[in-house]
Amino acid sequence: MEIVLDHHIEITPDVRGGRPHIAGTRITVADIVIMHLRLGQSLEEIAGKYDLDLAGVYAAMAYYYDHRAEIDGSIEADEAFIDAFRRKDPSLLQAKLRTLHSY
Repeated sequence: MEIVLDHHIEITPDVRGGRPHIAGTRITVADIVIMHLRLGQSLEEIAGKYDLDLAGVYAAMAYYYDHRAEIDGSIEADEAFIDAFRRKDPSLLQAKLRTLHSY
């Protein structure tokens, strides 16, 4: 039996922090998961929009379902980092816009 996901998914320490990504790209499995499951984009739409091999996009979803806890944890950690960053360093532009809209 031949395992084919190794042709589509790579884990390279110097690409996207060693996160699993579509081979030959910087698009991670988590990126595909977010676009598909959270933003509702079809896998075909994602492949076309980012000029990706459709098999690679499907492989990313297969990898996700095989490693769901790990990928979900990575996504949650990224979201927590973003929230903490926003609280610590609020956007000056957003503050200015809020001030303008309050008039």
